[in-house]
Amino acid sequence: MFTTTEEAITWLHSLEMHGIKPGLKRMEWMLERLGHPDRGIKFVHIGGTNGKGSTLTFMRHVLQEAGFHVGSFTSPYMTRFQNRIQYNGVDISDADLIALTNKVKPLVEELEHDELGAPTEFEVITVIAILYFGTVSYPDIVLWEVGLGGRLDSTNVVVPILSVITNVGHDHIHILGDTITQIATEKAGIIKSGVPVITGVQQPEAREVVTQTAQDKQASLYTMPHHFHTYDYKREPHGQSFSYQSVFSSYLDVFTSLQGEHQFHNAGVALMALEVLRQYYAVLWDEDELRRGYERAAWEGRFEVMQEAPLLIIDGAHNIEGIHELAHTLQHRFAHRRIRLLFTALKGKDIKQLLKPLDAIVDTIEVTTFEFPRAVELNDLMDQLTPHDEWQSHLRGAENWQSTLDRMITDSAEDDVLLVTGSLYFISQVREYLKNT
Repeated sequence: MFTTTEEAITWLHSLEMHGIKPGLKRMEWMLERLGHPDRGIKFVHIGGTNGKGSTLTFMRHVLQEAGFHVGSFTSPYMTRFQNRIQYNGVDISDADLIALTNKVKPLVEELEHDELGAPTEFEVITVIAILYFGTVSYPDIVLWEVGLGGRLDSTNVVVPILSVITNVGHDHIHILGDTITQIATEKAGIIKSGVPVITGVQQPEAREVVTQTAQDKQASLYTMPHHFHTYDYKREPHGQSFSYQSVFSSYLDVFTSLQGEHQFHNAGVALMALEVLRQYYAVLWDEDELRRGYERAAWEGRFEVMQEAPLLIIDGAHNIEGIHELAHTLQHRFAHRRIRLLFTALKGKDIKQLLKPLDAIVDTIEVTTFEFPRAVELNDLMDQLTPHDEWQSHLRGAENWQSTLDRMITDSAEDDVLLVTGSLYFISQVREYLKNT
């Protein structure tokens, strides 16, 4: 029996040795043994390559402004493990985490000796989240973020009232497939029979997959830009604004404090999802609640300003689509300022391809590594870059990211822009470091 959160979390992390094992049979087995606590929960299932967290946070803030109690399940966490499971934006309590981990542990031990095999870390965390929402906190609605892919992701064991697919891009191709069509097929796997679907997918081949899957499942489909779109983007003090038009309604000059032009896409997808909830499920909210929710929405580690002079931005872009969006925003906003980059990534990433969009707009690049099991080692990272002449003039390798970041801050002019990106796990550590120094 665990008596502290440290013991419970250490045990959960120990399950990482079981790796990634796509499939739902272990999830179904555990939920069956627990009496299916998932069946009393209203889920909104949110998948996609990028933008899941931002879409979720827009929806959560609006629903809370409207008086609903909202559960949320996200990954990875930014500050501490408990961030992943929240009720009205508040982390699961230590006491509840300990109690639910103790409840699940015997099932994990039993499965280890079953033909299904030991469950993964993410599967067990997913079960704990379902138990928390279904037997402890009882939210009105749960915003349920996909971990990886969709079709065989452990979160796909639930039947939602609404499915959301933000976009499709190249990430986890070693698991999901190396073409947009293959990846879209995995993402579209969260579509359920008769359950409405919202999507912001743009590529024709990906949209065709989502459309065909929705037709096969007889699920109503709302696509961007056919059924809804955002337009008239404006930069504002401390944020930005957009206008919105859909088959249901329209809104002008909606302000959000979330930065980056890609957030207009996420904001539109979230707003269409909110409209479908209101239209078909009596999840009622009004325009004032919408505007307050979007203004108060915040998502850590996504184009987040950590200090002003020099301007220090951290961003969790970790795949080619996310990096392209980040580069576009930087180029649009800081075209005449010196931009200095601190970058690292996880093993298996094509470092040259990730850095190429940023290389065109940054003045210096510092590449590094960090303490994490899947972090790329500095030697491997440099090996991918140093044979290419275009990197030589402004690239440096640094073993210790903390001292490197300190030096970059000290050496920068007040008008410089410092950018830290490449991995959400890295951004989490950088954010914690900056908050405590």
